[in-house]
Amino acid sequence: MKALGLITISLCCIGAPLGAQDTTHARHPAQRPRVGMMGQRGEHGEMDDMMPMMREMMAPMMRAMAYNPEHLLSRKDSLKLTPDQITRLTAIQTSAKSAHDAAAADMKAHMAALSVAFQAASPDSNALRMHFDAVHAAMGKAHWAMLSASAQARAALTDAQRQRVDAWVNAMEQREGHEHTM
Repeated sequence: MKALGLITISLCCIGAPLGAQDTTHARHPAQRPRVGMMGQRGEHGEMDDMMPMMREMMAPMMRAMAYNPEHLLSRKDSLKLTPDQITRLTAIQTSAKSAHDAAAADMKAHMAALSVAFQAASPDSNALRMHFDAVHAAMGKAHWAMLSASAQARAALTDAQRQRVDAWVNAMEQREGHEHTM
């Protein structure tokens, strides 16, 4: 039970970007939900119900995350990035990764402390709240590092390169929209 709370919070916080990409439920709507422990639907219980909500919340971020420096660098040939752009994007990526990793480490430490605090026979709600707030603040810093890097990376591209990335996002959104209507 100790790990269950930590896992649930971690999955909700960290898994949201992955949930935005998961289309397996949309492709297989006829599957019947399985009943698991305590009568919860699906293999993951309430997590199954949260995935569409996470997808909906994360959808506006998809366009911004398409400009993630790592994503752009992996498509350097099709974007025809110049050596200067590659250098700039690599520097942005390195800086963002450092900031993201520091925030993730802080989040992990507070998640562990939150789990320990919850194990008391009568958990101190003030201690829980402090660690809960710290987890969210660290998560915000991690997300901001990635969003800021994407904004800087977008600015490093030419208009033609931005149009190409936007076309990729538009095509992906159309595909996903089509899958959700099936």
